[in-house]
Amino acid sequence: MKPLLAGFFMIGVAMAAKDSCLECHSLLEGNLQAPAKAFGGDIHSRHGFRCNDCHGGDPSSDDLEISMSASRGFVGKVPRTAIPKLCARCHSDATLIHKFRPQQRVDQLAQYQTSVHGKRLAAGDDAVATCIDCHSVHDIRAVKDPKSPTHPLRLPQTCASCHASAQHMAKYKIGTTQFADYQTSVHWQALSKGNDLSAPNCATCHGNHGATPPQVTSVASVCGTCHVVFEELFSKSPHQAAFADMGACVVCHSNHAIQRPSDKMLAGSSSICSQCHDENSAGGKAALEMSSLIHNLDESVQRSDRILERSRSYGMEVSEALIRQTDAKENLIKARVALHAFQVEAVRKRVTDGLAVSQETWNAGAAALRERDHRRIGLAVSLVFIVITLAGLWLTIRRIEAGQKASST
Repeated sequence: MKPLLAGFFMIGVAMAAKDSCLECHSLLEGNLQAPAKAFGGDIHSRHGFRCNDCHGGDPSSDDLEISMSASRGFVGKVPRTAIPKLCARCHSDATLIHKFRPQQRVDQLAQYQTSVHGKRLAAGDDAVATCIDCHSVHDIRAVKDPKSPTHPLRLPQTCASCHASAQHMAKYKIGTTQFADYQTSVHWQALSKGNDLSAPNCATCHGNHGATPPQVTSVASVCGTCHVVFEELFSKSPHQAAFADMGACVVCHSNHAIQRPSDKMLAGSSSICSQCHDENSAGGKAALEMSSLIHNLDESVQRSDRILERSRSYGMEVSEALIRQTDAKENLIKARVALHAFQVEAVRKRVTDGLAVSQETWNAGAAALRERDHRRIGLAVSLVFIVITLAGLWLTIRRIEAGQKASST
């Protein structure tokens, strides 16, 4: 009796789990089969959602007239303009979403409607990005999944699928070099080469569901979400007012093609300051002076590093000096950061403090080398005495041996 009941139970489960959509599409070919093949890896599938949750219809019936009946709410291809609200039926329902992910936000649709994409879609432009363009369709994955189009390492390429297409962007009169520029940037290097998933990508600066280009006057605040100290210094600098309508940080650092900052940006052939300041102007002289100060500290730190490394390689005890040297390097970093206040005295203070430390550590390294020389001299003198002693012993032994031979004869 028990095996019979178990059999009926399994049949009941099989019937309850029946999905004629997947069964049918799995037997088809090409584009009609693709959704069924992809859905197995979809996060919705893993949580028990089925085709009819988005497309309607009755997956329990093998009769196409029933399973794909309009009276059962069947929708074949969902119109692009309807996709955000379709996804929001679940993703705006906190009670439903929190069953699976309690921390999941439920305001994606509201954010999307404020975005450039959402506003254009509402105006009837169905060529703009919707949920499926960024998250895919039948193989949607969690953001943390490396295969997800919205995973930090893949998000730039996902945005570029539209924004790097000259044909797609032509009617919007928007440039298409953003991704190529970004791939030359220090942010991309940190993300792709350093595998730093917290490094800025498109969504970091533009937002995700509420994607909108930062306003020119808000660029410093956007950059400041990561570079807090720089923003604070810049906000008190004389450049804050001058750059307010020019893009602030972008003026010196660019936007998508942000390069690793260099001291050469202050003076010389690669100077950024010279684009606005003549070398004989107050600004030009200040830039040159700050460049000279930082260069002096950098040279001093390197000089101290060399002598400490040389001393250490000879086995001399310089561990305290090496630890102390980190203070000099920290002051060098702080001097470079202080540049964003664009005040010579702010840089000079850090440089002065750093030079004092680097001179101290260089002295420690020099003292260690002098100690090495003293030890070498002492060792040489000791060796001379040892050699003389050994020679004396040898001569004494020879005399004793000669005397013994003479007496025996």
